[in-house]
Amino acid sequence: MNPDSSPKKSALHWKVLIGMALGAAVGLVMQATLAAPAWIGASFESVPGGGVRVVSIRAGSPAAKTGLAVGSTWRLAVLNRGAEERAADDDVALATPQDVQQALERTSNGEVIWFFPTREGQDQSGTWSKEEAGARPMAVAIEPDSPRDNWIYPFALVADVFIALLKMLIVPLVLASIVSGVAGVGGMKDLRRLGKKTFFYYMLTSLLAIMVGQILVNVFVPGEGARLGLVMPDVVPEGGGLREFIEVVKRMVPPNIFSSLQDNGAMLSIIFFALVLGYAITRTPDPHGKRIREVFASFLEVMMSMAKGVLALLPYGVFALMVKVVATTGLAPFKALLLYMFVVTLALLVHALVTLPLLLRFVAKVSPIKWAKAMAPALFTAFSTSSSSMTLPVTMETVEHRGRVSNKVTSFTLPLGATVNMDGTALYECIGVIFLAQYYASVGGNPLGLGQQAFVVILALLASVGAAGIPSAGLVMMLTILAALRLPVEGAALLLAVDRPLDMLRTVVNVWSDTCAAAVVSRSEGEEGPLEPIVGA
Repeated sequence: MNPDSSPKKSALHWKVLIGMALGAAVGLVMQATLAAPAWIGASFESVPGGGVRVVSIRAGSPAAKTGLAVGSTWRLAVLNRGAEERAADDDVALATPQDVQQALERTSNGEVIWFFPTREGQDQSGTWSKEEAGARPMAVAIEPDSPRDNWIYPFALVADVFIALLKMLIVPLVLASIVSGVAGVGGMKDLRRLGKKTFFYYMLTSLLAIMVGQILVNVFVPGEGARLGLVMPDVVPEGGGLREFIEVVKRMVPPNIFSSLQDNGAMLSIIFFALVLGYAITRTPDPHGKRIREVFASFLEVMMSMAKGVLALLPYGVFALMVKVVATTGLAPFKALLLYMFVVTLALLVHALVTLPLLLRFVAKVSPIKWAKAMAPALFTAFSTSSSSMTLPVTMETVEHRGRVSNKVTSFTLPLGATVNMDGTALYECIGVIFLAQYYASVGGNPLGLGQQAFVVILALLASVGAAGIPSAGLVMMLTILAALRLPVEGAALLLAVDRPLDMLRTVVNVWSDTCAAAVVSRSEGEEGPLEPIVGA
């Protein structure tokens, strides 16, 4: 009997699923029963003549993340901006700190509140334009030390320790796996063959994902008529064009590899160095080449053993993560963006349940259902952590031992995929940008033509490669695309309010595509293992 098919190990994905469900249930109970006043992390004082001035800002607060500056003056707070039904008192004139507090008391965690600054030269009637430049949207958070925050803390502590364990493995595992994989492939001819297959798959699936997103966002047109409360300003930021992506290429070459090894965000540099080092080992004659290959092979075995230890903690880490996420995420921000969320979710489902399974069935010759069951631990981890990179240790262990893919293929395709293969992220960026463009077109902007949409496809493909496998990296890359199209980037701030659940879903798609890549490349190399993945009881 294969040890990997033992009942103890085969029950892992059920334990993770139970932990996820229990965590979500506990989080919902906490959200329904425990008070959590809205909070932005800034204190104010009255200004002679009207308005309030920012006195202090707490680090890491919504005010700090939005760029609210100490000393800045604000005159108006706007609630429910863009909603179809707004009350007359949703526009709150700010004259004292108590006015700010009253405005916050009418919001809840996750809702967006807009602050508008004073403006020189306003008329004496005190009329304030809501299209005024310099407005700051903020998604309010839970007040620290509130009852709900205090109950969340122990779960957040466990979740943070679990995340730290995953992060601890990322850099050494990527370095060891790629160097060992490349050095074990053989000569440059074999390496080039494996690399071509892997990159072709990654570019193909990312392009297919983007096309699915582009078709659905144009069919449903979620941006037309959306109530976001944004306006098309007269002046929009200059786009950097492809300069941002040239910077991505420049970052691939590390000026100091030891500095890169200290940064989980420098994965492109680490992968580049590992590829070069692995190739150099293949060119080094024995006995030196053999010795260094054995060193990295042994190091990889040690790291995989550590990954198995972390995998044993997976159900508990997932439980704590789900409690933290569900208890801190409000439902209010979803109202204005329901159709947008529906389109993104539908596109992710089409790609994950139709496109990728077809590749598994007809290219890898693997049963998609069996493969999905075998990959369950990695997919559940991806959903909980919202990070391809942090899921990588679990993904590698799962694909190699449950998917029965060789170490040669696993160690080459998966670390690379966790950085450059972002199907869900590419799809999300395309939909998000076109959604905002549709909205701006409905409020006076110019609609995107076919040529510009093709440009969005190219930029989304490039941006998905440059996006690090960290939570919400796709949203950051979306700002780059918006700027390149000369569209206002402030709209992306509203999408941040609903980004967490979508980030969890698209990370699952990213990791699912990585595992499918391993199966496809493995079969193309003549391996028989993926034909009978270990799915458990």
